[in-house]
Amino acid sequence: MLQLRLAETADWPAIWSVLEPTFRRGDTYTFATDIPEDEARSLWLNPRLATYVACDTQGAVLGTYVLKANQPGQGAHVANCGYVVSDAARGLGVASAMCEHSQREAVARGFLAMQFNFVVSANAPAVHLWQKLGFAIVGTLPGAFRHPRQGFVDAFVMYKQLQPA
Repeated sequence: MLQLRLAETADWPAIWSVLEPTFRRGDTYTFATDIPEDEARSLWLNPRLATYVACDTQGAVLGTYVLKANQPGQGAHVANCGYVVSDAARGLGVASAMCEHSQREAVARGFLAMQFNFVVSANAPAVHLWQKLGFAIVGTLPGAFRHPRQGFVDAFVMYKQLQPA
């Protein structure tokens, strides 16, 4: 059984063990592949974000996500999230559970919609999952991401209405 909860400061080493391999690969996130741990920590545990962890029954962190307003002011009714699953937990439904949880949390926080600003097109499993969970590709940014093996690939803007305006 997967437990999803707000992250605590003490979770950082486990969160970093999930984030670091993904960031170092440089194939799904725009963070520098050599991002220092302290910089990653200040970004992922930023007080303006709600940071969550997905844990197994023993409490091991299998994934993490952040929830925030996509834009300030007049755009603050649209949520934005970023999700990372540990390599060991891929294919176990962790990303799906985190995305579904994030949508419920977003609604509880008053968000009306959710937008993913930069989904790398080469990340086919994520694109497929987000579409399966009701997100539509509403924009394509041609060649916007420099993939370490595939060169310049498109990035998608994906969007889902969560509740009526």
